[in-house]
Amino acid sequence: MSESPFQTEPNPRDEAPQFVLPLVVRLERAEPPARTDALETAARAVLVLLSDERSTGDGEWAEAVRDWQDARIRKVVRRARGAEWRRAGALPGITVTGKAAEVRVFPPVPLDGWPKELAKLQVSGTELDDPQAPAEADPGLPVLWMSPEVQMSAGKAMAQAGHGAQLAWWELSPQERAAWRAAGFALAVRTARPERWRELTASGLPVVRDAGFTEIAPGSCTVVADHPALRRP
Repeated sequence: MSESPFQTEPNPRDEAPQFVLPLVVRLERAEPPARTDALETAARAVLVLLSDERSTGDGEWAEAVRDWQDARIRKVVRRARGAEWRRAGALPGITVTGKAAEVRVFPPVPLDGWPKELAKLQVSGTELDDPQAPAEADPGLPVLWMSPEVQMSAGKAMAQAGHGAQLAWWELSPQERAAWRAAGFALAVRTARPERWRELTASGLPVVRDAGFTEIAPGSCTVVADHPALRRP
C-alpha cells in the first residue's frame, strides 16, 4: 500500500475512530513458549483473522476489521494463564497454535472498549527467551525480519511481527493470499544481521515503522516483511 498506517507524521488515519486488535498469549509459569515460536504464532494469528470469512464481506467481524484498518493498525498483546486463559477463550476469537505457543486473536475493539475479561490482563513484562538459537529460515519461506537495532519485550515484538505479516498480506494478490492460506500461513521470524538489515530496509519490501505509542521511539523501523511473492525485480 502507498500509505503506511505506522507513519508518524499527521495523517487522515488519525482522524478516524481508533481501534485495536487484541491478542492474548498463553503464558503458563511452568512451560512458557519460546520467544520465536510466540512471535511466529502471533503473526500467523493476525493473518488467520484477516482471512477469516467473519472478517470479510458481510461477516460479523467485517465492519470492525474495516474500521480498524482505516485507522492506525494498533495491536496489543496481553498475557494470560490458567483461569484467565479459559475466560479469554470463551470470548469470540480464534486460537492459533505454534510449536508450543498458543495465541488467541480477537476482532478489533475501540481503544477504550476492551471486554472486561481482556482489559484486566497484563501487558507489560511479557518476557520470553529462545533456549536455542533459531535455525536458518527456509529460503522459500516468508520471513519477518526483526531489527537488530531495536530492543523490545516479547509482547511488543509479537505485535510488530503481526504488523509485518499484515503489510505483506496487503501487498499480495488474491491468488498469492490464497496460496499462503492453503500453506497454513507458514512463515519464519528471525532477527537480521546488521549488514543484512541495511539491505532489507532499502530493498523496497514492506517495512514497519512504529508509531511510538509504547516502548520505542516513533518512526523506528522494526520489521521487514520478506515474502517470496514480493521479491519482484
